[in-house]
Amino acid sequence: MSDGETQTAGRGAVAALPMRLLAPAGGPEQLAQAIHFGADEVYLAGDRWGMRSRSRNFSREELAAAVEAAHGAGVSVHVTLNTLMRDADVDKLPDYLHFLNDVGVDAAIVADLGAMGLVRSEAPDVEIHASTQTSIMNARAAEAYARLGARRLVLAREMSIAEVAELRRRVSRELEIEVFAHGSMCMAVSGRCLLSSELVGRERSANFGACTQPCRWGWTLVEESRPDERRMPLESDDQWSYILSSNDLCMLDHLGELADAGVDAIKLEGRAKGSYYTACVTNAYRHVLDGEPAARWASELDAVSHRPYSTGFFFGNPTQNPGRVDYARDRLMVATVERCEAAPDAAPDGGGAFVAEVLCRNKARAGETLQVLSAHEPIRECALAGLEHYDADEQSWHPAQELSRAMERYRVLLPFAVEPFDILCLKA
Repeated sequence: MSDGETQTAGRGAVAALPMRLLAPAGGPEQLAQAIHFGADEVYLAGDRWGMRSRSRNFSREELAAAVEAAHGAGVSVHVTLNTLMRDADVDKLPDYLHFLNDVGVDAAIVADLGAMGLVRSEAPDVEIHASTQTSIMNARAAEAYARLGARRLVLAREMSIAEVAELRRRVSRELEIEVFAHGSMCMAVSGRCLLSSELVGRERSANFGACTQPCRWGWTLVEESRPDERRMPLESDDQWSYILSSNDLCMLDHLGELADAGVDAIKLEGRAKGSYYTACVTNAYRHVLDGEPAARWASELDAVSHRPYSTGFFFGNPTQNPGRVDYARDRLMVATVERCEAAPDAAPDGGGAFVAEVLCRNKARAGETLQVLSAHEPIRECALAGLEHYDADEQSWHPAQELSRAMERYRVLLPFAVEPFDILCLKA
């Protein structure tokens, strides 16, 4: 669909939007799914200096391969260098920056001013993107970071759409603006939080990548002199009060407004999430950016693990306390497609079946209804049929009644073609 075409059917229909889609890649598997499901850009981290130290992340060899794979698909690679940094951290940064420059990384997402200066001098071919950790909320700050070499600003999450539009009006169009559009929110201002350090005893706080999410815990008020007798849950209407937690962000239905405000790129949070999350969320935002109605894809965001959604600060102060609501999801990933071909006895008119070789991730029984997530198709359904399991010892295929052995290969019979990296799911 061209930029000038518009979908009008359904709530949230928009013209195809020019904003770039930046997806998380917590590891090589998530990277492959982000590319397959339509990301324009991916952001990832090496084994240091990233805000998600618990993620799989990338060794130097893996990062070099990631850049090659992404560039082969026309996708840009942004590396996070967005932790706070002490002298010991900065001292080791130049060598890593030389490596990033040599392998062709497109951008570094940076928060520390000293690190920003090093990127400029040691990795001249790598763009500087000012991290949301810098809390940029005004045009003067934006211009200051631009003078330090920033090509793009990842704005503070605490801004309204009106404030984003005003900042866009005041700064040069050559300076790109990026905002978070989906994912977990933090109760601390732009993630500046010490709770993990204080409550879990981490030597390094969330600002150094060691967030343990204590804001998601249930909390109880304790009377100090009688801790075993006087424990009072903080509750309302018989529910716990998750006083430090926050709703997840979801702007799928407001992408047109972000574009009108002058946003150049939208970012999906989730480098600590699995490959299914990356695939499903990237796919939904890709389709809506390409002009499909948001209503057609909103249910896909309920299929991944999430807390109740809100629009964050974009339309005023958000609901930061959703109450006791567990993470929810409507679908379970059971396998990823590795290859697919027409069945040997497929009908010559194309109406026959296809055989897909898949890698099992969770259990599913023959006859259950699959939902198939594909990059360029609507969600399709079919029965799980024609199961065969590959015996690696015998190097042969045998009939099976279920997908049951995680990370082992199976064949399934499908009524339509699928592609590598497509996902087979069950309703949860």
